[in-house]
Amino acid sequence: MLYNRILLAVDLTDESIKVAHKAVALCQGAGAELIMLHVIESLNYAYTGDVPIDITNIQDQLKETAQERISILEAQLDIPFTETFITQGGIESEIHRIAEEQKADLIVVGSHCRHGLALLLGSTSNGVLHGAPCDVLAVKVSP
Repeated sequence: MLYNRILLAVDLTDESIKVAHKAVALCQGAGAELIMLHVIESLNYAYTGDVPIDITNIQDQLKETAQERISILEAQLDIPFTETFITQGGIESEIHRIAEEQKADLIVVGSHCRHGLALLLGSTSNGVLHGAPCDVLAVKVSP
């Protein structure tokens, strides 16, 4: 089965380039379109409730920094992106939403090797896998 629309979900850490190269190779092999997504976890969501201060400026700075890092990542790759998204909210739910809206047939995410308590509590790649509207490829990255 070949993929037509691949969604690359990146956390913009240093390991993102390894995940991106894997997605690019898949796109080139299948002739697929590549969509990039970065989700900024809402501070309200991260702290499971209302934050008693105005966090608008902080969220704007996070989005600006994410756009800069995405531009750097795009410049390192040999493929044009069909679209690039920076969204805010719950990471897994936003990845699912964008994958569904964009009719992606594969989601590529990085998987940090978790052990012990972190493994029991789950990971983003595991959360993406459960409930995804399409196939998911978790690319193993070193801690």
